[in-house]
Amino acid sequence: MPSAEVLPRPAIGRPQHRWRMPQEISILLVLIGIALTFEALGWIQRGQSFLYNPQGLLIMVQQVAEIGMIAVGVTMVIIAGGIDLSSGSVVALAAMVAGSLAQSSDFGHAVFPALTDLPIVVPVLCGVLVGALAGFVNGALIVNTGVPPFIVTLGMMVSARGLARYYTHGRPISMFTDAYSAIGGGAHPVLIFLIVAAVFHVILRFTRFGKCLYAIGGNALAARVSGIRVGGNLIAVYTLAGLLTGLAGVVVSARAQTSQSGMGMSYELDAIAAAVIGGTSLAGGVGRITGTVIGALILGVISSGFTFLGIDSYIQEIVKGIIIVTAVVADQYRKRRQR
Repeated sequence: MPSAEVLPRPAIGRPQHRWRMPQEISILLVLIGIALTFEALGWIQRGQSFLYNPQGLLIMVQQVAEIGMIAVGVTMVIIAGGIDLSSGSVVALAAMVAGSLAQSSDFGHAVFPALTDLPIVVPVLCGVLVGALAGFVNGALIVNTGVPPFIVTLGMMVSARGLARYYTHGRPISMFTDAYSAIGGGAHPVLIFLIVAAVFHVILRFTRFGKCLYAIGGNALAARVSGIRVGGNLIAVYTLAGLLTGLAGVVVSARAQTSQSGMGMSYELDAIAAAVIGGTSLAGGVGRITGTVIGALILGVISSGFTFLGIDSYIQEIVKGIIIVTAVVADQYRKRRQR
């Protein structure tokens, strides 16, 4: 009797494991593509290299570092299901306070003549604490009043800008000590940003606090039922975001060697854009610091590239808006596919 042929069993119900490119890699490829596009346009239009321009690249990465510090904090806030529109105004307030305590007695006309030539730690610490206090107020109001984060941080945006103007009645502050000015010189802003990004990447990925933020952003009710202190974690994340914004204010004023109440205009939108471009979902629960760093670099390359090609600044704002909307639409499309 002939032996029956044994047929392979159909793989019904077996999961199909398909390799997917990590999101950060795809965003990095976009960054490379944009940079190469500007390089090609530079040679075609001006006969010059966009990438081989050390001075221009240094300015670009310094600006990216300032926005990136804010974006790291904003990323954590968005992951937790919130939003922060006050970043730009808090930058101005922190810059004014820090700058007023960083003046040198060699030039006179100090805001506080008795508080000149202070140790560098004093203005830096005060600027950072101003930002942390603003973030704490945001978080406390959101948690204890139930007012949406959009409204609370919008109110802080207006109030902090007003306080920055009132602090010196609209007058700019300058004539800083050499030690304070050095904070914003050379590669120092970039080094500070890289340290900040590395520290908070570890916090988000490997600590209980980071896991709580993802849980709260994914489903705040489920997180509360699981025993997570939702209110305390939200206050903490807004405080940390404010602290990083205050640090950015110190770096901004040190690099510009002046503090003005108009500093930080639209920085909050740039920070949100960097986070969203980097893959952070505005719905909460999704995002990584590494993606935000690449997102900030994309914004920096676009801004520097347009300036290099002599394209008007308002075109940059239009393109930035289109990029933000495109990133949000891509995020929604990605979520629908996962469902």
